[in-house]
Amino acid sequence: MLNFLPGWLVGCVSMSLLALNVVFWVSILFIFSFLKFLLPLVPLTRMFDKILLWIAEHWIAGNVFWMKLTQKTIWDVQGLDNLNYRGWYLVVSNHQSWADIFVLQKLLNRRIPLMKFFLKRELIWVPLMGLAWWALDFPFLRRHSVEYLKKHPEQKGKDFETTRKACEKFTRIPTSVMNFLEGTRFTAAKHDRRDQPYQYLLKPKAGGIALALSVLGDKFHSLLNITIVYPDGIPTFWEFLCGKVRRVIVRINSLDIPPQFLHGDYEGDKEFQAAFQQWVQDLWKEKDVQIAALLQEAKA
Repeated sequence: MLNFLPGWLVGCVSMSLLALNVVFWVSILFIFSFLKFLLPLVPLTRMFDKILLWIAEHWIAGNVFWMKLTQKTIWDVQGLDNLNYRGWYLVVSNHQSWADIFVLQKLLNRRIPLMKFFLKRELIWVPLMGLAWWALDFPFLRRHSVEYLKKHPEQKGKDFETTRKACEKFTRIPTSVMNFLEGTRFTAAKHDRRDQPYQYLLKPKAGGIALALSVLGDKFHSLLNITIVYPDGIPTFWEFLCGKVRRVIVRINSLDIPPQFLHGDYEGDKEFQAAFQQWVQDLWKEKDVQIAALLQEAKA
């Protein structure tokens, strides 16, 4: 434990270990992803997919190591029992900080298959990481506003096609499809400048997981509905690196996916779209109530 050191020094150590971990594992990842690209034969592709998965899981384990070394966080976690490493999961969570990703990876690495995140297209330009996410078949999406689509109708549906192609790749090997439904991190400013029906959440976007269900519906073991709460305040990424996150509360609920949502046409069937959106909104209403209760309990 290095948490006795000054916060800024803990942050520097964490950042250095994070960077070294990235450079080491991503370098190896690039070698095998390049071979996969050069040798697109089905048996070899399956072998390379398993190798890339092994590399990614050890990469995450490296992050868990420096987190344990530099942090003194109290973890209050429920819902890790009976998870299936060999199954397919649809995973959704609220999103408040870059720390959320490390929290999820720490708790779920090797308990469920590797999580593949829906990412904004701009993130492909992040040095090293962008190419690593691409090599691991993470879906990169362009999120266009309604106004933009009115001016450029030819762009409508391209995100769905990208998601569909990515999800088809996930049929080859057990995968957890992860989506932060809010599409961005929660902040008070974002919450206040939009018409939000929730106290601790932004409105969820249902289209991505609807398409994932239409492609992989029969394979999904269940929906993991995850709630992350920082009872001492939402940390910045630097505060997380500095070991200033005293407590993290996580609740993981495994839910059956309603069978009527497994293979619907979200884009073309407006009745299905409305029903699916209502289901997601109901999940978010329950999550908002749950967050309020957990925060109140943490204060007691």
